[in-house]
Amino acid sequence: MTGFSLCAAKTVVNFRARKGHAPLLSLGEQFRAAREARGVTLSEVAERIHIRSVYLQAIEEEDWPSIGAAVYVRGFLRTYARFLGLDPEGTVAQFNDLTGIAPQIPIGTASLDAYPEGQGRSGPSIWVWLAGIVAVALLAIVGYSFWQLEAPGAHRGEAPLAAATAPAASEPAAAPSAPAAQPAMEVSPAPMTTVSPEVSPTVRASGSERLTLTWSAPSWVRVVVDAKPVSEGTFPAGTVRTYQGARITLRVGNAGGVQVNENGRDLGPLGGAGNVVDRTFAAAN
Repeated sequence: MTGFSLCAAKTVVNFRARKGHAPLLSLGEQFRAAREARGVTLSEVAERIHIRSVYLQAIEEEDWPSIGAAVYVRGFLRTYARFLGLDPEGTVAQFNDLTGIAPQIPIGTASLDAYPEGQGRSGPSIWVWLAGIVAVALLAIVGYSFWQLEAPGAHRGEAPLAAATAPAASEPAAAPSAPAAQPAMEVSPAPMTTVSPEVSPTVRASGSERLTLTWSAPSWVRVVVDAKPVSEGTFPAGTVRTYQGARITLRVGNAGGVQVNENGRDLGPLGGAGNVVDRTFAAAN
């Protein structure tokens, strides 16, 4: 297709009627017209931006319920619009006008206009937010106290070493070494049962990575473990997959729809909805 026809197609797509009149093309028709002007099919676009063709078709047909929550629709709209050369924020604004669904305002950045008349910033949402912070703090305190109660032996084992190094004398330093060896020989059955759960995670973390992926929304994902591709495709919401290796590389087509857990540590999503993110996890030597 010539440059003139492509430019003309973009002009038609981006044209807005005068104030008080509807646009010449609906939101879905704008995407379809821009795609046809570029001479690409839905399948070709899906391979380029890693969004399933059924969702791209739903955008062109304005079948929003087939995609899911509004946050995922906005993410797909931005990605698809960038690929076609359309205005990402403009298309999202049209979607908000069509559906009447306003985007969520992040806590701490909302203006006074976002609150109804007669309701200040001390509304129920702020109290819920503060209650959540208090709950997290309480959980952290309880968890730390539980850890101290569960591992008294480790603390008692470290205390004599600290006391021995402080005097800087040869005789006290040699004295703790003998008693330390005797309990290990005499109580060999008991330490084997209590120490093994603590040592095994340390060995696994130092030699390999363990990633658990949980899909909260449909997303295309490619996984490469130790330079070998092990998984690639679009997975539905609710899918859970676990991978283990010395080096794990991820490419996520809808970063906001995939939750990541690394070696038992919850990392959350790697990016926003509709964003393509590459991330590599390597085990410590």
